[in-house]
Amino acid sequence: MSKILVAYFSASGVTARLAKNLAEATKADLYEIRPAVPYTDADLNWQDKNSRSSVEMKDKSFRPAIADTNANIADYDTILLGFPIWWYVAPTIVNTFLEAYDFSGKSIILFATSGMSGLGNSAKELKVSVSDTTVIKDGKRFDANTSVSELQKWVESLGI
Repeated sequence: MSKILVAYFSASGVTARLAKNLAEATKADLYEIRPAVPYTDADLNWQDKNSRSSVEMKDKSFRPAIADTNANIADYDTILLGFPIWWYVAPTIVNTFLEAYDFSGKSIILFATSGMSGLGNSAKELKVSVSDTTVIKDGKRFDANTSVSELQKWVESLGI
């Protein structure tokens, strides 16, 4: 059985709730990807083209700073990586996280929260931030209140 880490970025707490349930469902360790400068409500206003999140997402090379790099990635075989969908993909802070560690030989399975959008091109846009030996797989978009038992079934279907 592989050792699993649930790593997640949550700007408003929605993805955090899901990630905690997923960690419980998998008996995995939990790691929060925290921005060095927390996002405010104004930063997250997707309708304002000058908001922080809008500016970051316009430039695919933008890498918001993260608060720490103390996750023990070497201890894990599989990383369940969660985030809210922004502009149909993962926020660029997730790229920052991936570029801060060596994920060589590891499997990363994505999960996300969103009102409606699926994972879009998230896997493709995140793959540029890891080595060629890292496997990134699209997972699933979930509602924030997905039950632990539903998450257990999903993880069992992954065979990890």
